[in-house]
Amino acid sequence: MTKPTVLVLGGLGFIGRNFIPYLVENDLTSEIRVVDKVLLITTALNPKQKEAFSKVEVWQKDLVDRVSIEKSFTRKDGSSFDYVFNLAAETKYSQIEKVYEERVYTLSVRNAEEAARRNVKVYVEVSTAEIYKSDKNPSKEDDKTKPWTMCAKYKQKAEEKIKTIEGLNLVILRPATVYGTGATMGITPRIVCGRIYKLLNEEMKVLWSEDLKINTVHVYDVVRALWHVATWYQNNDKAGKGPLVYNLADLGNTDQERINKHLSNIFGIKTGFHGTITSNLAQLNLDSAVDESNDKHMGPWTTFIKDSKKIKNTPLTPYVDKELLCNNPLSVDGTKITTETGFQYEVPEITDEKLTEMIEDFKVIGWWPKEPKEYV
Repeated sequence: MTKPTVLVLGGLGFIGRNFIPYLVENDLTSEIRVVDKVLLITTALNPKQKEAFSKVEVWQKDLVDRVSIEKSFTRKDGSSFDYVFNLAAETKYSQIEKVYEERVYTLSVRNAEEAARRNVKVYVEVSTAEIYKSDKNPSKEDDKTKPWTMCAKYKQKAEEKIKTIEGLNLVILRPATVYGTGATMGITPRIVCGRIYKLLNEEMKVLWSEDLKINTVHVYDVVRALWHVATWYQNNDKAGKGPLVYNLADLGNTDQERINKHLSNIFGIKTGFHGTITSNLAQLNLDSAVDESNDKHMGPWTTFIKDSKKIKNTPLTPYVDKELLCNNPLSVDGTKITTETGFQYEVPEITDEKLTEMIEDFKVIGWWPKEPKEYV
């Protein structure tokens, strides 16, 4: 059988930079087009990623603009792509609400409508597990939703709308905190903070308790799941049978204690927690607590970057947005996709090795300050 043609929206983002090498290295497609709002030349890629992207078509387009969307969905011979993966969205925190409305909701809806109009065989939408009501018990796909970040609010709104689009062959994936090579958000600011506390020779303490859930999923399993659900959907004749929704979360049930333990191992630092009383006081005056925390971390990190003399620019930062300092557990049940589709997680839990792998990749692409001996 002819291998499917693939369109990846937002393919130069964190997940896309891992997805394209997976598709290319495993020779899974007959054609790949990547469309993103940023230019390929401005995107920091490691050697493996550069090699993969050199073998695919990459377009710079505004995926909110209807004309750009129509052109993006049209292959050179005038036909449409078999599979479309929507990885495009504004994921940065603390943006004004209008940004999320346009770059999350409007973008998702307009591209989904185009996919339905063209009768795309499978349209995979990447949402977020942050749309669930924050609870210590693992959220399943049919549990209550109560988004606790602005991005999640518009992801939920987009989900509700695209589920109603007639003729859309839709699969929605809701990942927990995604980590892995190239991640600048999620647990990455904590990793950066770990390096800062090594520099300061101080104990790293975080708000709330050790059992606060921050469930995770490795980006390698996310990209594998993207391809798995698309091929499973087509091979099992799921078209026209309603939208399907699957969570993505590893088996490690990650919490703050586990993350702290890994950072302690990697950086040789002491870690701990401020506890309920101090955390509740911080919650009462969250703006002040956020400012105090970020002031403590940003100065040493800026100095560290400057002293390295090798880094011109890095998106890595210890800055933590207010939305993420609240007592909001992210607890996700990621088993439905395994029982219903046969998908298996290959990275079952977060490890020292996987976090160290991230740091080493940051060094390769010039985002992480190396130790003096590493410049010799």
